[in-house]
Amino acid sequence: MEFFSYKNKIDPDKGKLLLSEPFLPDPNFERTVILLTEHNEEGSVGFVLNKPSESRVMDVMEELNIDLPIFIGGPVQQDTLHFIHRNQELKDAIEIADGIFWGGNFDHLVLLIETGQLSVTDIKFFLGYSGWAPLQLEEELKADSWIVSDRISRDLLFETLPDKMWKNALRELGGRFSVYSNYPEDPRMN
Repeated sequence: MEFFSYKNKIDPDKGKLLLSEPFLPDPNFERTVILLTEHNEEGSVGFVLNKPSESRVMDVMEELNIDLPIFIGGPVQQDTLHFIHRNQELKDAIEIADGIFWGGNFDHLVLLIETGQLSVTDIKFFLGYSGWAPLQLEEELKADSWIVSDRISRDLLFETLPDKMWKNALRELGGRFSVYSNYPEDPRMN
């Protein structure tokens, strides 16, 4: 029985969101919102935006004495730290969408935070990342595992509570996607 089909026809690309379909059986990606930071012939990279870990930034990085959650960016290399932010002044940052940046010079990041030029509400940290081999993501899209959204906002990324993000992102798409946002986690409960 097919519940969904890849009919929103938005191609995956850097700066777009991947929204897991409601019944995706992979526990790493159940009801997730992923920000794609790379998508090219070598594969795709992104970060799960709505899965906080139990760790705090100050527990992992002594240089950053800030009490923020660290998110599980995905199942790949969970011993690496990554960050997205909305500060165009950070050296070596890569703009992935309008006003949304990935990475940058870590020493400069520390300085911006210490001097109050970068607010803790303007940054999100991740352990690990989500990655796809060449054409793997396209195959998963054909299998209706993901919905691609180009409705990305800084408010959604940085200000929406993690447990509300997936539903809000689907509602933003409207139409049948709004209906998907209300599906129960267990389809037997419908």
